[in-house]
Amino acid sequence: MTSATSAIPAPRRAGRPPRRVLSKDLITGAALDLIASEGYEGLTMSGLARRLRVAPSALYNHAESKQEVLGWVQDHVMTMVDFSGFAREPWDEAVRQWAWSYREVFARHAPLVPVIAVMPVTGAADTLRMYEEVARGFLDAGWPEDRIVPAIVALESFIYGSALDVAAPRDIFDSGTLADQFPVFTAAVRCASAAAGSGSAADAAFRTGLDGIIAGLRLQLAAYSS
Repeated sequence: MTSATSAIPAPRRAGRPPRRVLSKDLITGAALDLIASEGYEGLTMSGLARRLRVAPSALYNHAESKQEVLGWVQDHVMTMVDFSGFAREPWDEAVRQWAWSYREVFARHAPLVPVIAVMPVTGAADTLRMYEEVARGFLDAGWPEDRIVPAIVALESFIYGSALDVAAPRDIFDSGTLADQFPVFTAAVRCASAAAGSGSAADAAFRTGLDGIIAGLRLQLAAYSS
């Protein structure tokens, strides 16, 4: 026989049901996932709140705006770029290592390229930390201060474009039925494809371009030093 006391339901705990605890890292990770799945256009504060399963008001308690969230995303992604070579390698080799790492990171986050490429770095400590070390590497190598930022921007312009190229289809330059009308370009495309074999055409293009840029920068540095 069941006792009277055992039949009494346990009292409900006081307070509201537990809610998800938001943090900068949690919001940043959700924003990255949202951009990866829906593109930059899909990143809205309401969409981010839905992904986090919280009310928009709860999200706004942690992030004032979409722009602030993008700043967090920018900083987070930049921490993945390896710029350690500038502390131990000659500047041109450090540039090579940094550029390959930079391009690899943004190839994985291609939807962010058009956003971050034109985004101010104000308040982005991790992003500024990267630029500080890169600039220091150039300065220590003898670059004039007024030429350091133009060199970095030139490299970044190439890196961002190359990051997008990684996702391009292998047949992007296929002339198709118009091949006979454009024989020189068609032959060059086929030759490059054969040379690349099973390797990445995007890697070959990036290597060619980066080698050319670094060679040009060496010449500029020599001229500044003379």
